[in-house]
Amino acid sequence: MTRKTSARRPGRGASPAGAVTAVVLDPTSSAPLHRQVYEALRGAIFAGRLRPGSKLPSTRALAAHLSLSRNTVLGAYAQLLAEGYLRGRIGSGTYVADALPERLLLARRDPAPTLSPAPDGAALSQRGALVAGAPSPFRRGSEPLGPAGWAFQVGVPAFDAFPAATWGRLMSRRWDRSWRALLPRHEPQGHAPLRRAIADYLVTARGVRCTPEQVVVVSGAQQAISLAAEVLLDPGDEAWVEDPGYTAARSALVAAGAVAVPVPVDGEGLDVAAAVRRSASARLAVVTPSHQFPLGVTMSLGRRLALLDWARSSGGWVFEDDYDSEFRYAGRPLAALQGLSPDARVIYAGTFSKVLSPSLRLGYVVVPEGLVDAFAAAKALADVSSPSLEQAVLADFMVEGHFARHVRRMRVLYERRQAALVEAAARELPGLLEVLPAPAGMHLLGWLPPGRPDRAAAERAVANGVRCAALSDLRVDAAGRGALLLGYAAVPEDAIDEGVRRLATALR
Repeated sequence: MTRKTSARRPGRGASPAGAVTAVVLDPTSSAPLHRQVYEALRGAIFAGRLRPGSKLPSTRALAAHLSLSRNTVLGAYAQLLAEGYLRGRIGSGTYVADALPERLLLARRDPAPTLSPAPDGAALSQRGALVAGAPSPFRRGSEPLGPAGWAFQVGVPAFDAFPAATWGRLMSRRWDRSWRALLPRHEPQGHAPLRRAIADYLVTARGVRCTPEQVVVVSGAQQAISLAAEVLLDPGDEAWVEDPGYTAARSALVAAGAVAVPVPVDGEGLDVAAAVRRSASARLAVVTPSHQFPLGVTMSLGRRLALLDWARSSGGWVFEDDYDSEFRYAGRPLAALQGLSPDARVIYAGTFSKVLSPSLRLGYVVVPEGLVDAFAAAKALADVSSPSLEQAVLADFMVEGHFARHVRRMRVLYERRQAALVEAAARELPGLLEVLPAPAGMHLLGWLPPGRPDRAAAERAVANGVRCAALSDLRVDAAGRGALLLGYAAVPEDAIDEGVRRLATALR
């Protein structure tokens, strides 16, 4: 049995006594003996007890001192040599390296670090200054998403209902079968089986006219908007955006050097006639026709046809963000705008963030054949390609029918959670917030009494542990009745009542 040892006079050619006393073995440890020797010597070297350039005992001498086999010490020395802690001199012995690996890899730590002074604003380009000042929900220092039970985050799916077991099984199987092929793979346009699965799904479920060759896999709808702006717009070009609307879409346009022109939204969706009056020379229109964000209205057929006519006659483009069309609770899902005309000048985008998880960072954009190469090249310049393993697993998830089943389950679950929110609001929020049911989506609007500011209400809600967005933060034109956006998809039914009670306390 190995015992704890103390220093013994080193033999001929050995290092000073400190090199030997550095090694103390623990017979109760589960670590192998060669690992214990390695860790002890490495720790002594890094702590400075064994100085750079000092000589170590021979493996035979140290093994004899520790009552170990020589092979055990040889194994420890070999590992230290391989990692650069030791160096050997033929005919002379083994020495501590002059430069330690950690000291080459780690930055020097200042015992009293100071913050660098903020750079002068003039250091930014004109476009950089616009980007820095553009409205966006993705800001440094913003709080991360809370747990599923924290009401009422917008655009967050039901993490508690994520098909974790199925996803884990598919990922393990795909890794076992394909890791050699997936590790070196980077396909800017996206994993071919996933593009086929997406095209099949869109044709049948959304009425989109496309082939797999028109699909480009992206990291989400946000990247899709950025790529469209980069490919289709020149600096100074104007683009229509919905008002109120998705603020990150405006930011993507600004980042591309475009001018975002806010267009009012009414009960029929984006007002095309008003858009033409505001900017007849616009090159792009960014719309959410199936379920307008954040008002939830559906663009009427007349407005859809007028928008397509504008694009055709002006040479402009329509960017259709179909962000949560899967979740419709009354009637059949509405067909996509893109599928209304075979020659539609529409860039169609969707995301898996709302169906599965935001952290998956996978979405898609469907573009006319003449734009495929340009979008694929822009994607390659942005980040080369989306992660291959996740794309392959998602393709399996869709092809084997798990995606369709998950959407059906979530549709039932979200309808139930919406009903629970409406019921709780009617009970707890009369006179404070008017919350009406909606036929689609993952959030509801809660309308405040006229004259009450929604930003102040949202701040009070956060102070009471409830996160909800203010409608004013999504408007360019600040006029209009205040409202709060209440996301219900991520909130279990038993937590909805508590969230509504906290909201009532905040609004009182």
